[in-house]
Amino acid sequence: MTKYKFHIVTAITAASLLLSCNKDFLDRPPQNQLSEGTFWTGEKDVYAALNAIYNQIDGGEGSIFEDGSTDNAHAQYPWESNATTISLGDVTTSMNEGWSFTAIRRVNYFLENVDKVQMDATLKERFKAEARFMRAFRYFNMTNNFGDVPLITKTLSVEESYVARTPKADVLKFVLDELTAVSAILPPSYSGGKNNEKGRITKGAVIALKARVHLYNEQWQAAADAASQVMGMGYELFTITAEDAKDQADDYAQWVNFADATEAAKFRLGLRSYEKLFWQTNESNKEVILDRQHIPEKDAQFVNTYLLSDDLGGWSSVAPTQSLVDAYQSFKTGEAITPVAPAARATLYAARGTNPAFYDEYKNRDPRFYASILFDKASWNFIEQGYLFKWVKGGNNCSKTGYNFRKYVDPPTWAAQVDNHANHIIIRLAEILLTYAEAKNEVSGPDASIYDAVDKIRVRAGMPVLDRAKLNTKELLRAAIRNERRVELVLEGQRFMDIRRWKIAPAVMTNLYDLENGLVQTRRWDNKLYLMPVPQADIDKNPKLKPNNPGYTQ
Repeated sequence: MTKYKFHIVTAITAASLLLSCNKDFLDRPPQNQLSEGTFWTGEKDVYAALNAIYNQIDGGEGSIFEDGSTDNAHAQYPWESNATTISLGDVTTSMNEGWSFTAIRRVNYFLENVDKVQMDATLKERFKAEARFMRAFRYFNMTNNFGDVPLITKTLSVEESYVARTPKADVLKFVLDELTAVSAILPPSYSGGKNNEKGRITKGAVIALKARVHLYNEQWQAAADAASQVMGMGYELFTITAEDAKDQADDYAQWVNFADATEAAKFRLGLRSYEKLFWQTNESNKEVILDRQHIPEKDAQFVNTYLLSDDLGGWSSVAPTQSLVDAYQSFKTGEAITPVAPAARATLYAARGTNPAFYDEYKNRDPRFYASILFDKASWNFIEQGYLFKWVKGGNNCSKTGYNFRKYVDPPTWAAQVDNHANHIIIRLAEILLTYAEAKNEVSGPDASIYDAVDKIRVRAGMPVLDRAKLNTKELLRAAIRNERRVELVLEGQRFMDIRRWKIAPAVMTNLYDLENGLVQTRRWDNKLYLMPVPQADIDKNPKLKPNNPGYTQ
């Protein structure tokens, strides 16, 4: 790492003081801020203030908890996130799920003061564009949670802060207009060094976010067009061409009936390419479009702890569901597997010590399954020589479902007994390929470009390409794309929005059971959960925020 590594999580003290305040419903400007005459005096102040905005960028390790609100995962500790409450269907107006204007206020304050500083005009405009992107990103995410939200583009006095919610359509227009404007200003990449650190917002990140905005709002052609533009900007899927000696110690021949050495290499390199995409040693690779930067030894994230089981020092905070396990297709055929019935699985699990038939369920699966899920007797020599996963039912900090996640864990940092400092990827090329495939299919149905986009992801993972003869209708291809999106993007903060925008949440948010067919969690879906509530505490301060979203009492 260079000494100029862009630190978007810890802002310079002066900027933090300048931009801090007590939280209230619209995050009004602080009354005790530093004198503007003593802060906005030079380029270093602009740089510090922009860092303070990057500190608020959406995305990060919290994304793993979003899957706990879905059929992908069980989040067992309600004090760590709102995922447990959401999955139970118990959401009330006392909960705050993302109602925050801190980032927006920081951007507004920055834009109102930056012109006081004499500095290179081109650099100043670029800094403004970076800030505007993050305001647009925040507003987009707020519309996903709340629909209508107050659209505020300037700092507000106390008297001005009692404002009503702006219709979602108007907020989205603002978001897209801002993204269009800043895409003409921001560069495709940065050369490094102060003011040009990797991790800053690029033109590719802007257009990629536009693709996501259009996709989430069923603006299919616009989503396909934006995704296509990003696909032509030089990003590449991350691939591994050789295994480490520790990797080679994993015996996958016990799980996969390899036809020959070529097929074995295809499987193993697919597994490693997907797994190591998220490791610190490979951060800022060519697949990454936007990530949240972390400084080693100073800026910790705790995904190693959240995901691993107690035997590896973890808490099993977020654990895979059987439904997710069932979503991984056959490595041999590329088609869906037939899940074992829960009662039959429980019988097989009880007899696994003398009858190995229980393990047949985990054989010949998508390499991403082995890269993402820890299941009984799964080997992982990189984390610890000779390691085999064992579910300890009822154990302290152990999974309730019988599985743990392996994806996102960084074994080298675990071995060094330090926290995980890998940059957290917010947008990557695989998502864009899937965005293109989904949107283009909705526009016109199957065509070669759609199959090709999905196949790039599958081939990287070591999987067979899509069967064009079988997946020959919009409906069949839609199901294939959705499943591909589920397994490729697991834990990346996409699934909760996906099950809502596809309107499949009522069907998939069902009770969770463990390997012994024991009830893990009683889940209930209420259609009010398509939107989160505006917190009652904020409505009490500002009655103009009424009415709340449907299903939530005033």
